[in-house]
Amino acid sequence: MKLILAIVSGDDSAKVSRALTKEGFFVTKLATTGGFLAAGNTTFLVGVDDDKVSAVIEIIKSNSHTRKQMVPSSASYGVGMFSAAPIEVQIGGATVFVMDIAEFYKL
Repeated sequence: MKLILAIVSGDDSAKVSRALTKEGFFVTKLATTGGFLAAGNTTFLVGVDDDKVSAVIEIIKSNSHTRKQMVPSSASYGVGMFSAAPIEVQIGGATVFVMDIAEFYKL
């Protein structure tokens, strides 16, 4: 048995959730916030048998996409002089962890 913990962009959360439940996976969703852009994410917890891990990862992969976004960057040019030149960063996609589960109970 495995526990899949997937951190997905808030923009893709609904698509990932619908796709997982459509395929019969039981999903727990947690609202989370990323540290870099302080943007909203959804963390999914999915308990599956070992042979279903690749199916869950493929669903997450096909329903969460990276995108580019401009964010302000601060650069100091001396005392009291700052420039907020925007920089382009890649956001979205998913970060997935797969962990072994010693025991699982559905009560």
